[in-house]
Amino acid sequence: MQFLWPQFLWLLLALPLLVGLYVLLLRRKKKMAVRYASLSIVKEAMGRGQQMRRHIPPVLFLLAMAALLLAAARPVAVITLPSNQQTIILAMDVSGSMRATDVQPNRMVAAQNAAKAFLTELPRHVKVGIVAFAGSAQVAQLPTVNREDLVTAIDRFQLQRATATGNAIVISLATLFPDAGIDLESMQTGRDRQRGFSLDKEKAAKREFTPVAPGSYPSAAIIMLTDGQRTTGVDPLEAAKLASERGIRVYTVGIGTVDGETIGFEGWSMRVRLDEETLKAIANKTAAEYFYAGTAQDLKKVYETLSSKLTVEKKETEVSALFALAAAALVLMSAGLSLLWFNRIL
Repeated sequence: MQFLWPQFLWLLLALPLLVGLYVLLLRRKKKMAVRYASLSIVKEAMGRGQQMRRHIPPVLFLLAMAALLLAAARPVAVITLPSNQQTIILAMDVSGSMRATDVQPNRMVAAQNAAKAFLTELPRHVKVGIVAFAGSAQVAQLPTVNREDLVTAIDRFQLQRATATGNAIVISLATLFPDAGIDLESMQTGRDRQRGFSLDKEKAAKREFTPVAPGSYPSAAIIMLTDGQRTTGVDPLEAAKLASERGIRVYTVGIGTVDGETIGFEGWSMRVRLDEETLKAIANKTAAEYFYAGTAQDLKKVYETLSSKLTVEKKETEVSALFALAAAALVLMSAGLSLLWFNRIL
């Protein structure tokens, strides 16, 4: 725990003075008390429990003062809080290799089922958008809180050839920032590749922005699931740079064969290999994480983990109010016990 105003901690040195003052007052009361013939009679009249009770309210009051002084120093701690996440883009691979049955019943169905389960775990206020990608990337569903529309979009997936992971990231960013002038075509043709923007005047006016720290944008994130390596489209690391500059985390999920495998469908075959190195690089560049799912159950657990990560987050937060609340509770307890036992406040 850290303190924003640590100089106030010096006031804690006043607590021993309060203890000394309390002891002094006790001695003074003894001198002013009515003298009994024997001190043992006094002790017997009060009882040991009664003697201990009279010290409890002052001790609680002393603890309350300590809590108040700590609150004044403005303590800061890392605590788990509800996330500010407002929009999540699910970028899902719909390339032909997703028909493979190494993940039961097949990769595509397993991915669809896991995505639907993920939607049920998210708070209802979180918007979700769907981007489907193969040789190109398209928005299957704009961000919405309507879970039924999202499920319908997931069920409509149609498998295609090739894999354009970079395109998926760019289209996801364009969906999150529709007014930023992000232009996929300009990146593919090599014009203005460093930023990925259109060069027409209207979009050029919108492209001015100041890059932020990776992962620092709290209101949106991208989850990209794929089973292959990029075969066409934008370089995924360039696309990841765009996301990183805007503070967007891109969580990557790999499903399928890591070492490579030849998969045949309806008379034709294709060689597929999961490019874990690139997926890890995308996640690292955007301050996110990479997950591998070798089975349908693994994939479900990955989405459960992502759900927990995106709905709660650990933040460095000032907790002065908690110390002030504790101090108020201690003062009330101290006064209440004193009234209950001795018909006086302290």
